[in-house]
Amino acid sequence: MSKPVTVRTFLNMKQAGQKIAMVTAYDYPTAKLLEESGVHALLVGDSLGMVVQGMHTTLPVTLEDILYHTSIVSRAVTRPLVVADMPFLTNQVSVEETLKNAGRLMSVGGAHAVKMEGGAEVAESVYRLVQAGIPVMAHVGLTPQSVHALGGFSVQGRKKPEVEKMLDDVTSLEQAGAFSVVLEMVPAEVAEAVTARLTIPTIGIGAGAGCDGQVLVFHDMMGFTSGYIPKHNKRYANLADTIVQAARSYVEEVQSGAFPGPDQTVYLKPDEHAELQPLLKGEPL
Repeated sequence: MSKPVTVRTFLNMKQAGQKIAMVTAYDYPTAKLLEESGVHALLVGDSLGMVVQGMHTTLPVTLEDILYHTSIVSRAVTRPLVVADMPFLTNQVSVEETLKNAGRLMSVGGAHAVKMEGGAEVAESVYRLVQAGIPVMAHVGLTPQSVHALGGFSVQGRKKPEVEKMLDDVTSLEQAGAFSVVLEMVPAEVAEAVTARLTIPTIGIGAGAGCDGQVLVFHDMMGFTSGYIPKHNKRYANLADTIVQAARSYVEEVQSGAFPGPDQTVYLKPDEHAELQPLLKGEPL
């Protein structure tokens, strides 16, 4: 797929039964490499708070943080759809404040769309943004910005009232104009029911293969970090071990004198050497 991916591409792919692949990206080189891989969309997620900034939740991430990383990612690519997360309290205060913040992510950050957590309660904001020309990717199920209200990072949609609310939420969000919806940490059967109900594509993360697409956090899928691995994650590489081993080799070669070698060293040309010979011998020029 060589043409730029747009919100229309997302809808066309759902209608054609083609799966959408989205990955998070926070910097220029990563975005460039992911574009080469053929991913359809890059999410500048507030997950950067946890995998880049070392936070325990996404709550401390600011609009300025997302703007900074979105501007970097958007400069790196021409084909994937770049979606910027709306951080905590940037879309919960008022519709006007939401419109202002989303507009900055588009005009300053260079995003092609924004992602907004929440259900029917944010439908009015979604509608206003879409009317202003700002595409919105919705996000229901486990919404990390509500981690404390939810009682932790747990699966959502196991009980009838939760499923009924989720179905009402996604219907409201679709009617408000959202072009897609992320389903996070939702039982596969529920995600399939949601996907079948909507004309817009669903993007799953921990929601089974029945969604119209999938999204993973780059650092998780590439094994960039060690320690806890989310159940829904699949590691396609183990960059952490590769980086540690490469750095160890560097330390050993520095200490042994093997690095830098001739290939990494610049030497004087003969005429330069002759001119500087006195100085090199410790004599005054």
